[in-house]
Amino acid sequence: MDTAFTILIIYCKTNRLYREFTFAKKPQEVKEMKKRMQTIDGNTAATHVAYAMSEVAAIYPITPSSPLGEIADGWASKGRKNIFGQVLDVKQMQSEAGAAGAVHGALAAGALTTTFTASQGLLLKIPNMYKISGELLPSVFHVTARAISAHALSIFGDHQDVMAARQTGFAMIASASVQEAQDLALVAHLATVEARVPFMHFYDGFRTSHEIQKIEMIEYEDMASLFNFEAYKAFKARAVNPEHPDTRGTAQNPDIYFQGREAVNRYYLKVPAIVKACMKKVGDLTGRRYNAFDYAGDPQADHIIVAMGSACEAIEESIDCLNAQGHRLGLVKVRLYRPFDTQAFLQAIPSTVEAVTVLDRTKEPGAIGEPLYTDVCTAFMEYGEGPKIIGGRYGLSSKEFNPSMIKAVYDNMNAMAPKNHFTVGIDDDVTHTSLEVTKGFDPAPEGTISAKFWGLGSDGTVGANQSAIKIIGDNTDKYAQGYFAYDSKKSGGLTVSHLRFGDVKIKSTYLIENPDFVACHKSNYVQIYDVLKGIKQGGTFLLNSQWSVKDMEKQIPGDVRKTIYDKKLNFYNIDAVAIAEKIGLGNRINMIMQTCFFKLSNVLPVEQAIQLLKDDIKVMFGKKGDAVVNMNIEAVDQTLDNLIKVDVPESWKDGFREETSAESATPFVENVMRKINAPGRGRPAGKSAFSVDGVFEQGTEI
Repeated sequence: MDTAFTILIIYCKTNRLYREFTFAKKPQEVKEMKKRMQTIDGNTAATHVAYAMSEVAAIYPITPSSPLGEIADGWASKGRKNIFGQVLDVKQMQSEAGAAGAVHGALAAGALTTTFTASQGLLLKIPNMYKISGELLPSVFHVTARAISAHALSIFGDHQDVMAARQTGFAMIASASVQEAQDLALVAHLATVEARVPFMHFYDGFRTSHEIQKIEMIEYEDMASLFNFEAYKAFKARAVNPEHPDTRGTAQNPDIYFQGREAVNRYYLKVPAIVKACMKKVGDLTGRRYNAFDYAGDPQADHIIVAMGSACEAIEESIDCLNAQGHRLGLVKVRLYRPFDTQAFLQAIPSTVEAVTVLDRTKEPGAIGEPLYTDVCTAFMEYGEGPKIIGGRYGLSSKEFNPSMIKAVYDNMNAMAPKNHFTVGIDDDVTHTSLEVTKGFDPAPEGTISAKFWGLGSDGTVGANQSAIKIIGDNTDKYAQGYFAYDSKKSGGLTVSHLRFGDVKIKSTYLIENPDFVACHKSNYVQIYDVLKGIKQGGTFLLNSQWSVKDMEKQIPGDVRKTIYDKKLNFYNIDAVAIAEKIGLGNRINMIMQTCFFKLSNVLPVEQAIQLLKDDIKVMFGKKGDAVVNMNIEAVDQTLDNLIKVDVPESWKDGFREETSAESATPFVENVMRKINAPGRGRPAGKSAFSVDGVFEQGTEI
């Protein structure tokens, strides 16, 4: 659709709705919030707010932000109303640049407008972002922060895209969890209308966007009670209007352009106070308190980390454990990154701090340091004195960042000569920036149940696990978390689902290393991957295969059989494929395997779990007709009779892997390709094994 035509339609529609809206009604006093817990992912949490607080959404899909637009469009098609009593007007454009142009035009026309994007999609919006901020048009861009295509494309999460847009004049606010993706999205929408400065609300792609957590929802009525309708009315009055025409978008010469750029200073100076006030409103409503910079840890800490995004959850969990052992460690969580409030930042840091490590989830080649590091250095420099400041990079393209690595960061501060501008989580055998990491540190609270599921993209494993998380989260008092490690091939690629359940809030924003339960949904994975790596003593292993115990002697590698024996695993087998084919489900084994999980995990009484699963099937497949619903229910009913506990033979204690002689291969194939195709087997390749410009050899099929 032509952008100008879209803007004209939006202008006419929003002005008609504006005239119908009654401003005489003052927002009600904030009442006690009705608590409603729901198990959702980060994208749904952010969309819940964006839908409520916007009149228009101009969208163009890009991974991993696509679900935000899809969810909003789905709600709009069902007639869901926002806080203004309207159905959100969702417009999908033909490019990211087109979506940004539509956002700009709709804002100029007086419609509160949002968009959802990431990576190159955000970069393509930058020209319009300068215009939106330059014209002081309130808006919120929700960004599922993602890697930038540099030497290679990556769909996974880090902060390279948002850091590339930090100069546009948008205020920037970061969420670290699914709960915060809702709460701080609301702060951003409340603040932008009052401040007139547009906001970029971001959270880590996949790690937060697709992570499922049990959170406390904020209802639209409560959101409306916090909204500044007078500022909204003033925004409408400033819109382009033929009844009081003006001139905009001029070209300016040296005589006045500089002054115009500086004229906005007073608006940006007010942003921190406005954000603080909006955070207080949300805190008064929910009981969850936020500040521009939040401190966690020992109030007299000697070593602290400064970070933002999902890493904060894992860092906080780690320091709680380390401080209980006698350490004095802390964490500063960056919420409001732009404008950077130096005074608020320095006030958040204990006076006892001797060393600060700043963690950046981005790479800025050639810079003296990464963005957050240089901001922190500048803050202390302008203050006049401060502790030793160290910078480090971590987690690019969703690279794992776990408690053992976090401990290594704190240990580095204690070293005689701490390494500056380090990396953690990779093996840098070229420029030697990486920290040594000692594995084995596990700060997860006692009683947390963890489970890993190895599946094939499109076999239904991920969908089944998403359903299981929601069933447990929504029907018990337990907290639940689900994270899904996708292969970028998606359909046909490897998926590993990581599920946790516990009685306390789960802050473990990292992969499970020591599961209580492992399910392998594709039998030959036991031959390719180290599926039982780290499984706990006495844990449970569920395998989908057509093998008898005699067959398993030949098909399951010896080292896997030895692990089953040595760790005294409860080993179960089911031929889910045979059941699915018999019923008519083809290769969709998800409901069968999910039933097995509920039977074996004891997270819920099995009778209750199966009834909830059947109820969920009716909701999930209801639109596909009774035949599909009944087939899936039949799959559940047939599962338990076909689930077999394997009596592990004594002979398995002597098992070992018989290594086949590998064909001669180039160093690149040996050190890179084979380890990419068999994760978990062998040490990941060091930096020296990779080409510096992303070029791969030909003929690397293995």
